[in-house]
Amino acid sequence: MTNESDAERRVNADELLALVAAVFRRCGMDEPDARLLADSLVDADLGGVHSHGVLRVPEYGRKLTVGGVNPQGRPRVARDGGACLVVDGSNSMGQIGAHFAMERAVERAATMGIAAIAIRGSNHCGAMGYFAAQALAHDMIGVATTNALPTMAPWGGAERIVGINPLAIAIPAGRERPIVYDAAFSGSSHGKIRIYHQKGLKLPDGWALDSQGRPTTDPAAAIDGLLLPIGGFKGAGLAMIMGILSSMLSGASYGTELGNMVDGPKPGQDGHFVAAIRVGAFEDVARFKARVDAAIQEIHNCRLAPGFDRVYAPGEREHLNRIAYRRAGIPLNPVALADLRRVAAERGVETSQYGWL
Repeated sequence: MTNESDAERRVNADELLALVAAVFRRCGMDEPDARLLADSLVDADLGGVHSHGVLRVPEYGRKLTVGGVNPQGRPRVARDGGACLVVDGSNSMGQIGAHFAMERAVERAATMGIAAIAIRGSNHCGAMGYFAAQALAHDMIGVATTNALPTMAPWGGAERIVGINPLAIAIPAGRERPIVYDAAFSGSSHGKIRIYHQKGLKLPDGWALDSQGRPTTDPAAAIDGLLLPIGGFKGAGLAMIMGILSSMLSGASYGTELGNMVDGPKPGQDGHFVAAIRVGAFEDVARFKARVDAAIQEIHNCRLAPGFDRVYAPGEREHLNRIAYRRAGIPLNPVALADLRRVAAERGVETSQYGWL
């Protein structure tokens, strides 16, 4: 489970969703889009992935009001190749375009077995597992990736050239929980380093370099410096590949074309890539799910290494967090709460009903 400090407060998930959706409505979004955007952030917090949770509300509010993102942007199919589509996000928030694209991928895969969609004209889209998991209810495997502002150097370099460009894959299971893998190709995300900075904590070794390319555990130095790829050359190479899939198939901006961490991204230039694979087009669904169950159970039954009390399948820890946080509330630190209070006040959202704020 995610570590929590005594200073954190427990927040009811439904109340948090209502507040954040109200903020986004006041930023000019329609009700369904505001709720979808808010749900994507609260869902990340429920899973303990606070780097992609309501921490992002101030940033998203600026994007939607003064940052050039269109709060009324309507995604559309710009190129239709049957099982292969290009979606233009119309400068909407990335969650709106990615959700629209995965819906189209599921529709096409229902008849064609597999569908892939490249998205352009978009913006930051949060945690990619949210979109990959859309396929699960349809007995499909979901795939989602995105480009990101460059925060890593290529292996052996010392400049921000490569984004951490995460990959999410969701695989349906039977009796077990679905496998949902969602991770960037860096030791940590920029958002997680911001969380450590908010809490005044040191970073684990191997996460970041300072601006001179020296290893650091100081979050402030890491924010101004470089994120380290996982697995050295392998992680840097996979991040580059995800960036190409997310941008060059649709015509979106790649790498440094998107912007930089000082000036921020150029609005409407982000790209994503999603795919849906219908299991039944390849294999009997029940047999497939039973074999996935067996693979998960094999992991659970694995002999433990020293210092561990359990082995988790991808996405299982987040699932357990969701159960716990639905019951006891989402832990948010004082900085995140203060930011929510400030943004709500700036947008004229009433907050007196939220005792935790």
